[in-house]
Amino acid sequence: MSEMKKEISRFPVPEYDELPEDVQQICDGAKDHFGFVPNVVKALSHRPDELRAFLAYNAALTEKESGLTPADREMIITAHSGHNGCAYCVASHGAALRMASGNPALSDQVAVNYREADITPRQKVMIDFAMKVTDDSKSINEEDFKTLRAHGLSDEDIWDVAGLTAFYNMSNRMMSFLAVRPDDEFYKMGR
Repeated sequence: MSEMKKEISRFPVPEYDELPEDVQQICDGAKDHFGFVPNVVKALSHRPDELRAFLAYNAALTEKESGLTPADREMIITAHSGHNGCAYCVASHGAALRMASGNPALSDQVAVNYREADITPRQKVMIDFAMKVTDDSKSINEEDFKTLRAHGLSDEDIWDVAGLTAFYNMSNRMMSFLAVRPDDEFYKMGR
């Protein structure tokens, strides 16, 4: 029986030597960091300008000082990605959550039902707010801010929760639209 070919994306994925030099450097950097070039990079390289913008905004959200820990960030992304049914983002950010938290079970708990996960009340209200940003952003009000502030989040932290959630909701939708296949390597990380 022949093995099925595993497509990375619904759209053509350029060969490495067809990519602009700076996108080749992005791929090389990803390979150095992860040991492989993640399928998200390969899929988005179909449109190099959009890949560049995606990576720049991701860096702006995740590579700055924040009241959110790396585990908090990954937990927020994993929870709403599970809610949105984005297999790619659950696999990739679930791996990052396992590594950031040191807990090999946490990402599965958060992706399936964060309300039953082994998380703090502060983390739960952050994810509650992320779900509101995901599903009902027009109803965000001052009570949401009061609840988050009562759990020690600053206004800048609240912006960070909303920014991560909005950006990764876009990412969820693009990964689903493109049918980007999760990298097998992500399932093994942090276990």
